[in-house]
This record gives sequence, structure tokens and C-alpha cells, in this order.
Amino acid sequence: MKIAFVINQTHKEEASFTTTLLALRALQRGHDICYIGLADFVYLEEERVAAHARSVAPSPDIKDTKQLLDILRSTAKLRIEMDHIDVMWLRFDPVLDMIGRPWAATMGLQFAQLAQKQNVLVINDPHALIGAENKLYLENFPEEVRPKTMVTRSYEDVLQFFEEQDQHIILKPLKGSGGKNVFMVNKNEVKNLKQIVEVICRDGYLIAQEYLPEAQKGDIRFFLLDGEPVVVNGKYASVNRVQQAGEIRSNIHQGAKAQVAHITPEILTLVGKVAEKLKHDGMYFVGLDIVGNKIMEINVFSPGALPQASALNEEDYTTVIIENLEKKVSLNKKD
Repeated sequence: MKIAFVINQTHKEEASFTTTLLALRALQRGHDICYIGLADFVYLEEERVAAHARSVAPSPDIKDTKQLLDILRSTAKLRIEMDHIDVMWLRFDPVLDMIGRPWAATMGLQFAQLAQKQNVLVINDPHALIGAENKLYLENFPEEVRPKTMVTRSYEDVLQFFEEQDQHIILKPLKGSGGKNVFMVNKNEVKNLKQIVEVICRDGYLIAQEYLPEAQKGDIRFFLLDGEPVVVNGKYASVNRVQQAGEIRSNIHQGAKAQVAHITPEILTLVGKVAEKLKHDGMYFVGLDIVGNKIMEINVFSPGALPQASALNEEDYTTVIIENLEKKVSLNKKD
């Protein structure tokens, strides 16, 4: 099959990314892959879609993710119509283009919807992604699985929430990623609260969440595939991301350390409370961020840290994912 990975821009991809590892494993299983940037789509006529894509065929010369990216970047773009694509895998981060290219993510989702009409299997489902473009998506899930939350642009609202939560909250952009502009505010930092609200709200709404004491131990990134945990030899695809001393952000590229995650029956019960709806929504590949007994975020666009999970657990999760995708494409063609 031919898998198209839709990313922000090829030159911003890295060998350590989950997307690159998935693409490599697909090549190693004999599939063709191509990368499509959000600015590369073409609308033709009668709802036909094409894209200027960089394509790579399976080759014994491609042994690791660095070699794959080197070959990919040196490959000229060619226009490919979507009826030559079996899978379009949406792996872009809308936040990366929010300032410089605010049109990019919206257009990517619209073109993905058109590709669906050409019988291309699009994951995750672009219709559902429109409603999950920010952290408010979590509010569609049972109250017991998520922290107490407020979304606003009003300082007075935040101050009231701050008092209701015993003067200890987390503030971050409603539409954000990578740990940018994430703040913990307690009674010692209340003098900076108004300024923090103003900084976050420059780019839109903010989300205020209750502070969970378990966050001191970091969070767990837990992967779901088509509504089921990704597990190999009894080891779940997951990572315990532990922040540096004095840091509240658990993002690996912000300096957090990846450790083996201890997956308890309580965590699996928590995951089970959201899995069915995620599958119903067409969220094929998802990363849950878990702190204690709460899910802090549901990552549905381009969840990362899968290479770290594979390395720490010494298991190949990507083969399981590509095998599952092969079966899904076969069923899609039959339908």
C-alpha cells in the first residue's frame, strides 16, 4: 500500500519523531510512503484532490530514520492524485502554524475530507479532528476522568477559579502544544497572575485546570490504537515523562526524562472510560497524558514519544501499528 504522511513541513521533521519511525517501519514492511506538507495540496475538479509529494519506495539502503529523512529531503516533489493513495495519515501539529500560517491546519483538514470522498482511508478522521483542534475536546468525556477545568479570557474568571481551587492551578493556552506558555500558579505567585493571563490570552483562550499533586512525579503518555491499548509481550506502549527539578512541564523536548511507566489496573480502567468514544470518533492513533487518576490531555493530531516507549520497553510497537493499519486498509477496500 501507499501511505501519505501529512506533516507541517518536511524540513521541520526530525529523525527522532514518531512519524519518522512509523514511516521507516512501513517501508521495511514493503509499503511505499510519501510526505505531504500542508501547503502542498491541489484541488482539481469534481472534488478530486492531488498533492505535490516527496515519495520514497522500499530500499535495503534505508536502515534508520536519519537515512530516511536524508533521502526524503533530497527527493523532488511530484504531483500525486489521491486515488493513488491508500492511507492519508494526518501527523501535523496545528499549533506550529498558528501564527505564521494560520490557514494551514484548516486547509489540511478540508483537503483530507475531500480525500475521504475518493475512498482514501484518512486517519485520524478529519471531521472529528475539527472538533478536537484544542484542549476543549477533553470536556466531551466523563467528568470523573478529567481535572476540574475553566476556559476563559477573563482575568476575573481565572481569579475566581484560583480561589475555588485552594490557590493552586495550572494555566496554559487552550490551543497549544509542546509545553509552551504553561504556568503553575499558587499563593506565592498570585501577584503575577494577571500578567500570566495576559501573556496566554494574546493568542486566544486559556484553559485553567486544578493542580494535581501527583504531577510532581510527571505524567504518563499512553498510546491507544483503534480504541485499544498498544501492548506487546505484556508491555504497554507508554512513557513516564518526569520533569526536571523546578520545572512543571513534562514534555521531553522541554528537558523531561523518559522512564518506564508502571501501568496499574487503575490506569487501564481510566483508559477504558475514554477508549470507546475515541474509536467512535475515528481517533485511530491517540496519546493520552495521564496524571494520577486523571487524563490531562488527549493528543489526537501528532502524539509523540513512541520511539522512547519502544526503547525503554525494548519492544517494537511500530510493527504492531503498521500491521493493524494493513488490516484496516484491506477492510476499507472491501467496503
